[in-house]
Amino acid sequence: MPKILLVEDNQDSREGLARRLQRRGYEVLLACDGRQGVALAQSESPDLVLMDMNLPVLDGWEATRQLKAAAETRDLPIIALTAHALASDRIRTLETGCADYHTKPVDLPRLLTQIEAVLKNRGRGPAGSPGASPST
Repeated sequence: MPKILLVEDNQDSREGLARRLQRRGYEVLLACDGRQGVALAQSESPDLVLMDMNLPVLDGWEATRQLKAAAETRDLPIIALTAHALASDRIRTLETGCADYHTKPVDLPRLLTQIEAVLKNRGRGPAGSPGASPST
């Protein structure tokens, strides 16, 4: 089962999205700030990170930069989760090293499609064995 690290400071959003992802067969790790997210990414080797960009302690921009700068997490795909919906915000997240960008509020079917595409590119099938697809 693919492991997703969800880095989100809003407790309701974090727990709600985690439950929804778990129901679809993902193992979900939770972090409430960027520093904790970086530490969990390094220690737990998730298959993908969902990174809120507006975080306390260490924002998502800097957390992403740190993950992309470290040899052990350089190839870890990150999908930015952000309320910033301008085209320039999307470009900025991709330039920072994110594999994709998702605006809040979360549109779960669209996010699942993004997650599946990123995991497929990484050679991990969502919700099961490598190459498998989750039921949505």
